[in-house]
Amino acid sequence: MNEKYFDVITLAVRLGCEVREREPLSAHCTFRTGGDCDVFVEVSSDDALGQLIAFLENASVRYFVLGNGSNVLFSDDGFEGVILHIGSMMNEIRLMDDTTIYAQAGASLTRLCNFALENSLTGLEFAYGIPGYVGGAVFMNAGAYGGEIKDVLQSARVVDKSGSAATVDVYDMDMSYRHSALMENDRIVVSGLFKLQKGDKAEIKAKMDDLMGRRKAKQPIEYPSAGSTFKRPEGQFAGALIEKSGLRGYSSGGACVSQKHCGFVINKGGATSKDIMQVIRDVQKTVLEKTGFMLECEVRIIPAKEEQ
Repeated sequence: MNEKYFDVITLAVRLGCEVREREPLSAHCTFRTGGDCDVFVEVSSDDALGQLIAFLENASVRYFVLGNGSNVLFSDDGFEGVILHIGSMMNEIRLMDDTTIYAQAGASLTRLCNFALENSLTGLEFAYGIPGYVGGAVFMNAGAYGGEIKDVLQSARVVDKSGSAATVDVYDMDMSYRHSALMENDRIVVSGLFKLQKGDKAEIKAKMDDLMGRRKAKQPIEYPSAGSTFKRPEGQFAGALIEKSGLRGYSSGGACVSQKHCGFVINKGGATSKDIMQVIRDVQKTVLEKTGFMLECEVRIIPAKEEQ
């Protein structure tokens, strides 16, 4: 055991968490790239997360809270510090009343959508197939096909850097395109309440199937990626600007701009995080030169070490 992390590992085990050292991060992000982290903690509960964050903050130990890893890119050199993973031990979904669903942050959006379908609740169809967990979806106000999490979210339970928990109403979260106020103050989502409406089960399923069909037809879901790589510039579409710049299929190493949808940078096989970053930078540079638009990367880039 690494002595530097002895105390946090001891605390995590006492709190019922699963702990692994030198865990490959490529197994925990949808790009399927990245090196090993020093310590990987499968968080067992809201309370455990709060205690671990408070401890790590007080001890000045670097950490990162990870969900499905569908919007992050880890360094090939891994992560120096502790990864707190909200996943299989925090993925409960249940009905609170006839139209309100409670979901923990580690539940997948696909499971949440299927749960809504089983209970004939409509409003979440847009999220079916988004490859993320509830926590990340709330944190960044995930959306697709004209819908956003803010449209169906009632409130979220969050933990701050002191380890304290609070409930935040959706109206106090300043949610907009791929943004929430949680991003500004680094609060971590541990669960959410979703207010839906009663609907016809057959109609809900038909809409979900239609949207999934559109995803499969238009998006390169057969390859590892982080979904849409760039935010949509106001009044424009990132994919259209990339195609206009002649970058369809542009590659570096094992990473490339998807032939199917130019808004996606994919791991076409054997890509490193360095390859993916090279494609992202080259796309940003070329699109700026040719169209005047600076594409903002939607993916969170996580360096191996604390940036000075």
